[in-house]
This record gives sequence, structure tokens and C-alpha cells, in this order.
Amino acid sequence: MTSQSAATLRSRYVAQAASDLEENRRRQQELAERISVLKQEEALLSDILNLAERYESFADASRLPEQSQDEPVVAKAKRAPAGTTARRSASAKSASATRTAKDSTKGKSHQPLLGDLLAELLGQYEEPRPAKELRDELLAKHPDRNPTPQVVRNTLESLVAKGRIRRHKQQHSVMYTLVERGGTDTD
Repeated sequence: MTSQSAATLRSRYVAQAASDLEENRRRQQELAERISVLKQEEALLSDILNLAERYESFADASRLPEQSQDEPVVAKAKRAPAGTTARRSASAKSASATRTAKDSTKGKSHQPLLGDLLAELLGQYEEPRPAKELRDELLAKHPDRNPTPQVVRNTLESLVAKGRIRRHKQQHSVMYTLVERGGTDTD
């Protein structure tokens, strides 16, 4: 091997090593970014578990946000290691939460919504009913549901806003009736 061919071979090795080093650093950067995203996801999931554990301690399931009442309580998982306090942007959090909610609802049967149960109860009566009586009847017919009086009132007001039921004020009481479907309802 001549000294010129050895120099050419050495320069090729140097060029290849420099190229490999640059590629290695680029891949390290990509992995560092991926790790950062994974840590953010870990922090979000840890926050979700913390919220689930906090709500799990409530004896009254109605204190959960209404859309979460139908979901099973999440089993306790490993805690996130210390130092993972990175947070995601609001849009990334909501996108991940949407994916998580969609994934967790696949293949599960759901309880009827509180509003549907209250509308069903109201449909059994011709005369207006107060929220307290509706709640008492709901507790009797659905012992697995235990909404607070405020949740019942809020749900009824939501149904009023949607036009599914009507509100009637009688002296200092507020009463509710079901809006008849397909007919005109005058009051």
C-alpha cells in the first residue's frame, strides 16, 4: 500500500466518522425531544391518576363531573418519578385527554345520563314536580346513583335550556314538567 493510498483511505475513514458522528448527534437530539414529550405525557397521566384518586375518595359519586360518572374508577398505578414536572401545552393536553376518553369508552356499557333519568321520571307525571321530589324518586329507583340536590337542579336547568323540560315558578318554589314531543306546549 502506498502512502498516497493510505492517506486516501484515512481521509475516507475520517469523512465517514464525521458523518456518523453528525448522524449520531442528530438521532440523540430526536431522542431527547421524544423523551421530553414522553415525560410530558407521563406528567399528564400522573395528574389524571391523582384526580381519579382524589375523586375515588368521595363516597358520593355525584360529586364527580357528570361526564365522568359513567367511567369506572381508574386503578392506582405507579407514581411518576420525581423531576417530571414538565407540562404540555393546553392543546396537547386536550388532544391527549380526548384520545384517552375515546379509548377508555370503547366496548363499555354506560349508565343512562342523569338528564335522561330525570326526564323519564318527569314523563310519568302530568303536574309539575319539584327538584327535591325528583331526586328522592331517583334515589329510590336508582340506588346506584346518588346525585346531590345541586347536581339535580343543575341538570334540570340544563334540560330547561335545551328545551326538553319546562320550569314553573309557584310562589317560592320551582317546579318542572316534561315538554311533550310533537305537540304544542302552552303555559
